[in-house]
Amino acid sequence: MHDTRYTMHDTRKRQSLHFVSCILYLASIFILNGTAFSAETPKEEYKKLQKEIDTHKEKIEKTKRAEHSILEELDRTNKDLNHVQSELRKYRAKLRITENEIHKVEAEIEANKARLAKQAEWLKRKLRIMQRHGYSGDIILLLSTSDDISQLMRRWRYIKEITFYDHKMLEGYKQTIDNLDKQENRLKSLRAELKANEEDIEVNEASILEKKKGKEILLSSVRKEKSSYEKMLKELREASSRLLEIIRHAEETEAYAAKGFHNLKGRLLWPVHGKVTIPYGAQKDPQFNTPVFKNGIHIKAEGDSNAKAVYSGKVVFAEWFKGYGQLVIISHGEGYHTLYANLAEIFYKVGDIIKEQQVIGRVGESGTLNSSGLYFEIRYKGKPLDPAQWLKKR
Repeated sequence: MHDTRYTMHDTRKRQSLHFVSCILYLASIFILNGTAFSAETPKEEYKKLQKEIDTHKEKIEKTKRAEHSILEELDRTNKDLNHVQSELRKYRAKLRITENEIHKVEAEIEANKARLAKQAEWLKRKLRIMQRHGYSGDIILLLSTSDDISQLMRRWRYIKEITFYDHKMLEGYKQTIDNLDKQENRLKSLRAELKANEEDIEVNEASILEKKKGKEILLSSVRKEKSSYEKMLKELREASSRLLEIIRHAEETEAYAAKGFHNLKGRLLWPVHGKVTIPYGAQKDPQFNTPVFKNGIHIKAEGDSNAKAVYSGKVVFAEWFKGYGQLVIISHGEGYHTLYANLAEIFYKVGDIIKEQQVIGRVGESGTLNSSGLYFEIRYKGKPLDPAQWLKKR
């Protein structure tokens, strides 16, 4: 994305230079010192823009393909994630069921142990009664003093003294407890296995989530890149349309423009009434005492004075321009242009047809001269000409 930002910056910069360059070419303007922005024609610049447009179209298609590919990968990743999460839900459900079964078995074991202990206590009381009724004192003492039911059950040779019913009951309780112990062990083993599987699936889930996050970040990056290219493409198309319009105006101007401006040397009517305060040519800058070359003349005039076209033609530029203030440029055909700067107001727009001595604006102080008046230039194929040699003598 770092390269993309620089590309966007360079593209915008080139677009700006293309547009200004084309205006200057069409008007044959050389800013201040007569240095051209570009030696290329508007049609050449237009071809360049078309190439850039095609390049950006290809880049957009490339990012679209990348976006589609990432979306497909994300879809597969989401399917994998859904499968893993489904497995996790199943294992967790089984784990909950197993935990509940373990709790039930443990409760049954405790209940049976309680019943067995109660039955053993009852048996001891019964043995004491048997002693009182003449049974062997040694046997009864041995059985009644057993510490726990397991010890009692191990002394099988004395159990025959107990009734058959009591013997079967005790044996049944013990068998139940043994079975429940086995069931509990089996469930605990199953729980351990389920827990291990759950942990494995959780690791897999984390891996898939990380993969998904990476794909989403990449998708966001590709979409931003695509958006940048689309924005640049839009700007290039707008610049291309403006340039095409300039070319069209230029062609119309050349088709319209009167032939014969070159025959009017010394006969052009003045663009405004007033005195020339800054002449054309080489002179010293009064502020910095350095040599400068003036491409035109400054005619001092009252504010709100009318500025007039010195000859018929077509407006090819009509807006504010740095160093010139409000500027109007008129094309007169055959490579001749006149420039009217330092205007307070402009009355016409690009493409308008102007007649000789038609008012094109009001004189003001919009340029860098800081005084009321009109700055006027005559250019032939970009080269400044001395207006004093073209304007009618007064």
